[in-house]
Amino acid sequence: MTVPHNQGSGSDPRPPTPGARAGPRLRIVLVEPREAGNVGAVARVMKNFGFTDLWIVGDHPELHPLAGWWASGAEDVVAAAHFTPALHHALADAHVTIATTSSRGRATPSDMQPAGIAQLFSSMDDSQTLALVFGRENSGLTSEEVRHCQRTAIIPTDPAFPTMNLAQSVGVFCYELSTTSRAAAPRDLAPAVMIDRLHERIQAFLAEVGYLLGDNPDHIYDDLRLIAARADLDAREVTILLGIIRQMEWKLAQERGAR
Repeated sequence: MTVPHNQGSGSDPRPPTPGARAGPRLRIVLVEPREAGNVGAVARVMKNFGFTDLWIVGDHPELHPLAGWWASGAEDVVAAAHFTPALHHALADAHVTIATTSSRGRATPSDMQPAGIAQLFSSMDDSQTLALVFGRENSGLTSEEVRHCQRTAIIPTDPAFPTMNLAQSVGVFCYELSTTSRAAAPRDLAPAVMIDRLHERIQAFLAEVGYLLGDNPDHIYDDLRLIAARADLDAREVTILLGIIRQMEWKLAQERGAR
């Protein structure tokens, strides 16, 4: 078991690995990983979801070449990993620190799950770092290591078989944090005049086929307006709907002419 000479001190003088996602930073901290292949698999799943900040604490096996084989395209994440002899160095500049565990019997109960951490992560400033700490494959984190962290988290697995593979556990958290922190692509919402035209065409068509009857058809159609409003239709979607209505109007006129 070895610790390389390029040990981290808690600060991060190096720039982020190319391809790292924007927004708050997620740091994955592995405490004394036993298998180089697991480190490579962790690097791979991190990169799958746009995260690259990997720290390794304490003793670990020789990582090369096995970790690179398991990284399978994420060798750059392994190569850029930070190494430090003590956990507090890896957490020193993090704004939120969370210990992960599969044990329900610790003195410090697990108070978070991946979805809750994702919500917290999405509320953090772009300059802030959230550190997730993962323990040894065979024994997890010690009670002292858990106490170094502000909070604890657990993946709600089946109590009959709660333990997950290290990379799988990292992947669950990375996925959750990526889905809530990723900004939605801007949509070209349809202008009001286009929406009004759509409603005019739909309302006229529904009246023509006998759906809107009575003295107050607007009362019935108001519910349809609410449905459309909740959909936040974009310009392309309105164009598609107008085309559908136009086709139905043409087909209806054709059938009437054939009678």
